[in-house]
Amino acid sequence: MSQREFESTLHTDLANRMTYGGYLHLEKILTAQEPLSKPAHHDEMLFIIQHQTSELWLKLMIHELRAAIAAVQADDLEPSFKILARVKHILTQLLNQWSVLATLTPTEYAQFRGVLGNASGFQSFQYRLVEFLLGNKDRRMLKVHEHDAANHAVLKEALESPSIYDAFLAYMKGQGLPVPDAAVNRDYAEPREMDEGVIAVLKTVYENPHDHWAAYEMAEKLVDVDDQFGQWRYRHLRTVHRIIGMKRGTGGSSGVPFLRQMIDHQFFPELWEVRTRIEELPAPNAST
Repeated sequence: MSQREFESTLHTDLANRMTYGGYLHLEKILTAQEPLSKPAHHDEMLFIIQHQTSELWLKLMIHELRAAIAAVQADDLEPSFKILARVKHILTQLLNQWSVLATLTPTEYAQFRGVLGNASGFQSFQYRLVEFLLGNKDRRMLKVHEHDAANHAVLKEALESPSIYDAFLAYMKGQGLPVPDAAVNRDYAEPREMDEGVIAVLKTVYENPHDHWAAYEMAEKLVDVDDQFGQWRYRHLRTVHRIIGMKRGTGGSSGVPFLRQMIDHQFFPELWEVRTRIEELPAPNAST
């Protein structure tokens, strides 16, 4: 088989020039995998890279969600449509990664699990920040990060600030839709309760999409993210069950039962409930 042509314009003298590795700081990224098992267990590398890459995707998701919230608060929904579509695809990447970790057998994991000590994904600062940005607020989670003043401050700010759903409800109210005052003028650090007034507004949006197209499109983009997030959680649960069974988590949780509590969680409950409330059009009269 003949080799492809080596084009004369390719840059080969890279001394003192920006390179691929230099731009991406690969010297830092590719030396950040340090197995603690002695001797290093072959599969600990998989475990480390799985979680490090997840954190990189979470970093991108935070970057995107903050931009989406800013766009909605500026009454400009259209930029957020592409952003939320991207967030959905990031979640797809995170979801698919579980299939790689699922190749780790219980026997293999048991041979290096002890080196984790109390380390657990539950302690992920970035995961908690994503939850807060999407609206799953829980002040108790701040305690896990008290040891890190900088991260604690970022989380506290996100806890007390509007989530993307809060911003969306405020947008709809600003557009003249009758969103209840209590749904937008509230303590953002507290979890939201299902609001019948919000359901009624969303019902109007869904039954009259041409009159409220931007809100209609935004609602569906939010459901996309919520749906994909739920699938990610479920795959996490199944992977953990497959690898450690019903053992307790390294962070002190009950393990599978702890993860199962969040399987049915919805970031945007009214967007799910409104589907039940949408009235169906009457069937056309049968021709005679």
